[in-house]
Amino acid sequence: MSNFKPFIRLSLFTVGLCFVSNFSLTGQDTHQRFSSIVDRYFDESSRLSPVGATGMGDHRFDSEINDVSAVGRNRTATFYREILAELDALKPSDFSRDEKIDRALLEHRLNAALWKQQELEEWAWNPLVYSGVAGGSIYSLMAREFAPLPDRLKSATARLEKLPQLYSQTRKELQPHRVPKIHAETAISQNRGVLSIIKNTIEPQLDQLNQTDRLRLTKAIETAREAVEEQQLWLENELLPKAKGEYRIGKELFDQKLAWTLQSSLTREQIRNRGLAFMNDLHEHMYELSKDIYAERFPYTEFPAHPSPAYKKAIIRSCLEMAYQDRPSADGVVEAANHSVKLTSDFLREKDIITMPDDPMEIIVMPEFQRGVSLAYCDSPGPLETNLKTFYAVAPPPASWTEAQVESHLREYNHRSLHNLTVHEAMPGHFVQLAHANRNPRKLRAVLSSGVFVEGWAVYSEWMMCEEGFLEGDLLMRLIVLKWYLRDVTNALLDQAVHVDGITKTEGMRMLVEDAFQEEREADGKWRRAQLTSAQLSTYFVGYLEHVDLRAEAEERWGDSFDLKTYHDTALSFGSIPTQYVRSLLFDLEL
Repeated sequence: MSNFKPFIRLSLFTVGLCFVSNFSLTGQDTHQRFSSIVDRYFDESSRLSPVGATGMGDHRFDSEINDVSAVGRNRTATFYREILAELDALKPSDFSRDEKIDRALLEHRLNAALWKQQELEEWAWNPLVYSGVAGGSIYSLMAREFAPLPDRLKSATARLEKLPQLYSQTRKELQPHRVPKIHAETAISQNRGVLSIIKNTIEPQLDQLNQTDRLRLTKAIETAREAVEEQQLWLENELLPKAKGEYRIGKELFDQKLAWTLQSSLTREQIRNRGLAFMNDLHEHMYELSKDIYAERFPYTEFPAHPSPAYKKAIIRSCLEMAYQDRPSADGVVEAANHSVKLTSDFLREKDIITMPDDPMEIIVMPEFQRGVSLAYCDSPGPLETNLKTFYAVAPPPASWTEAQVESHLREYNHRSLHNLTVHEAMPGHFVQLAHANRNPRKLRAVLSSGVFVEGWAVYSEWMMCEEGFLEGDLLMRLIVLKWYLRDVTNALLDQAVHVDGITKTEGMRMLVEDAFQEEREADGKWRRAQLTSAQLSTYFVGYLEHVDLRAEAEERWGDSFDLKTYHDTALSFGSIPTQYVRSLLFDLEL
């Protein structure tokens, strides 16, 4: 029996399914019709989003690029409504449990996408949507060897030729007065990232093509350069001066987006209340641990019987300072991350608590068009592909930072924090989890992922690794893990404080620095991220609670037969789907 001890358990599995049927079909007809609908969804959605299709692993449209005009947007909405109507016509009683889950996943994805398009309307005010398409259109072709290099270069040629059209549509769709200044500034910093992709991944490979194809690609590169620079001028001289939009999406939209994102019974108010309670508990836990660390260094210390909150924080900070002294150099972060990958993967293989994939993984410097939102991410192959390389991307300190800012960043991402970051992003976090998910034979399970499940697993992995003995005896490592979990709690609190409560930057920075012990650069980056995104920062905290609850239920149901590796492998085998569906499949329960 496991000795895993989460901070607090919470039952979240109260989401039910409700299906409506308009027509009567036989059971066999229902199965065949549903399978046909799923096939049609994948086929047509790839046509409507060629860049997304490439990233997913469908390479039929690698030479095409997204139509981001109003016409293209309306075509997508019409298709989604058609699929929803076809699903509504099916008889729910004829569905198997697997089909019920797949249907629920598809319906949710389509309805959420329609809500985003019609209510949130990011197409009108978020330029990052478009810079992601532009950069991703080329990066997704060149990053992985899913096809021979000449074939990928030809596809890249065709997309480079279409970049002027994409940028032209972008300029027509964005409404500058609705664009928040922070979004315009970030788009400006990302836009020329396309040029770095061309320079680093395409130009060195020109000699792989015959003369005719090489000349066409050379011309396409020049066309793309001109288009990127034209877009840059527009962003700097037209968009930014007129960018007067509000980055706070407000209570109504935030609550709706939170519901679409979490698919949980938890409300915003409940998340806030639980988050505040967790913050207090974590402060107490960190203080008790810090007393042991401090006493090792200063054995004659007498701690007060009733310390003030300020005293407790001072002791915690003094111990965190010990961890901060062990940090990489500015140009040694990737090397340190590589060491963390070896350390964590060796531990997991030795403990044998999860099946480790043989898929290749490489640590890279984050591409420029992706920077400005988070420090690191895991870029796994498309869910329809296996055995291709995963990239664990780490952003370097920006060249514009002062020496003091770089030091702040490196203090936050000290060696122990990099170990924890690697656990979260790779071992056994996103890399391992997504490698399992991508092997699920049901395409919808692999493609329609739940951010709550994905991020929740990564956060669960951090504390689980500590409990299983990773760097056992290193109390500073445990303190860093607690600090990271405090970060996840604070993420959820900051998310709604920014978009609903109207918290100021000073108030936000105070919470991040004083209550969550974050260094100034990390806190400033998180404030920026909270402005650029909404609802996503809540997925870490809620997802952790769901995973802890799921594992506790497995331990209770399986009793002495509970085996951690079996639990992990089985829970991850169903894809990155919402936890309530994993629970149904894990315990063989009806929905």
